[in-house]
Amino acid sequence: MVTDDGATDTLAAVGPRLRTAREQRGATLTGVSRATGISLSTLSRIETGRRKPTLEVLLQLAKAYDISLDELAGTAPVAAAGPRIPMPQRPGDVKVVLPLTRYVGGLHAHKHVLPAIDAPPARPRQVSHDGYEWLCVLYGRLWLALGEQDLVLSAGDVAEFDTRTAHGVANAGPGGPVEYLIMFGPQGERLRSRTPAPDRWAR
Repeated sequence: MVTDDGATDTLAAVGPRLRTAREQRGATLTGVSRATGISLSTLSRIETGRRKPTLEVLLQLAKAYDISLDELAGTAPVAAAGPRIPMPQRPGDVKVVLPLTRYVGGLHAHKHVLPAIDAPPARPRQVSHDGYEWLCVLYGRLWLALGEQDLVLSAGDVAEFDTRTAHGVANAGPGGPVEYLIMFGPQGERLRSRTPAPDRWAR
């Protein structure tokens, strides 16, 4: 799994959350190892912080413990008091989101990882809201449903759009996970190119 420096502390903190989730369910490391196929030594080292989990391992454990990846990473919003209402999910809805910026306001940067799928995906669920988004695919093939358009982006492809246009993304199909970067301006801020002209470098 490719991670950024800003996510190192988050991944290291996953171990105690995994241990707590397992103990709350009365499961043993041996039992989890048998259920998931993850070696006992790997599980032990992850829980004690001696090993950082890969995306594939996190997905397996999140499924085994019936919790979200955001909860494991500690990025889930604090829930209000009261019963938790399960939200229906479709295949491909689960993803990892790694924040790359830590301030409030202005442009925000995130890295998103969609897991591999083993069946053709449904058309992405679309949303719309104020703002402007710049998206760059790092790995895999991403299905971007933008209004009535359907685009399949590969590694190195970039898209930018006004988020008031209905949009949604999904893994474009079998073949592996998808990693992509997002720069989002909540007030509609757009990226500005300040690359100097080539002849200036020659001086």
